Amino acid sequence: MPGGGQHAALDPCLCPAGVRTGRGPQADSLGRDDGSNRSPNAEWVTVKNTGRHAVNLTGWTLTSQRTHVTYRFHLCLGGHRQVRVHVGRGLDTMRGVYQNRRTYAWDNHCDTATLRNDHRLVVDTKHWNHR
Repeated sequence: MPGGGQHAALDPCLCPAGVRTGRGPQADSLGRDDGSNRSPNAEWVTVKNTGRHAVNLTGWTLTSQRTHVTYRFHLCLGGHRQVRVHVGRGLDTMRGVYQNRRTYAWDNHCDTATLRNDHRLVVDTKHWNHR
């Protein structure tokens, strides 16, 4: 990561620059909660690199405040790229990674996704309240 800057975030962009949580999150999977892998995979949060340079996200975490579920990243996110973090099982690609859980990670109605870097510093948060 050139210059050691923080260039990742959750969408919509909540940080002045860098990695952020992106679109979403989609906390309530669409359709019936039928216990299939499709249902938890419909829960996701997008993490977006808003900077020009790649960011090594290895050691970074994405955590639910309500359920305390934590995903640990093992990837490098290219400049101006984003990755969707799905809850269910699947094969990781450059566009989507999977927590490999059989149960849900996000509270459907009220939760906060927190993105922390490898030094445990908060880089971005995304809160939703659909009550």
